[in-house]
Amino acid sequence: MLKADFHTHSVASPDGGITAEAYRQILDSGKLDYIAITDHNQVDFALQMHQELGEKLIVGEEIMTTQGELIGLFLTKPVEPGQTARATAEAIRAQGGIVYLPHPFETLRHGVQADVLDAMPELVDVVEVHNGRAMLQNRSSQALTWATLHKKPGAASSDAHGLLGVGHTYTVVGQPLSQDTIGSVLTQAQLIKARPPLLSLTYPKLNRLRNKLRRA
Repeated sequence: MLKADFHTHSVASPDGGITAEAYRQILDSGKLDYIAITDHNQVDFALQMHQELGEKLIVGEEIMTTQGELIGLFLTKPVEPGQTARATAEAIRAQGGIVYLPHPFETLRHGVQADVLDAMPELVDVVEVHNGRAMLQNRSSQALTWATLHKKPGAASSDAHGLLGVGHTYTVVGQPLSQDTIGSVLTQAQLIKARPPLLSLTYPKLNRLRNKLRRA
């Protein structure tokens, strides 16, 4: 069985803190077998790590649309932020990527809302039905219902912004992952939904403060 996490943030994200060495350790130790770097509105760090670590490091991007955030997986180049959700999903698909829906229906973390998703279900490939950082506002049940109604595979991911948040929430699959197989493989997936340490939930604010101090 193979463990995959489709939503993490490296030091290249303004609020991320997972280093290159940490990603190497995660994969070398077997803590995870696949991990996606989904930095905010950029792919440079992910592309660099993919070149070093190969197919186990999935190139992703968490893209801010005008209607909430979408993630593109298995990307080869960045997708520009600031477009509509539909245009963003189409741009992901145009380069052979997978449209992954992070923390849908949330408002605190820019989830895409139901009216937008109901107008473009054909463009969504995978729904994040459990987010490891969903504490104050948890829309997992609503996400699972939407995924089931629209016959979309679900995934559990950490949304980790630091190493301490990795390895608690992830998806277990029985076959190797690629952009061609992810849809079918996830239909038989097992979702691991353990809570990360509470300290890990403070990473985004701490990382933003750290980066602000560095720039000062």
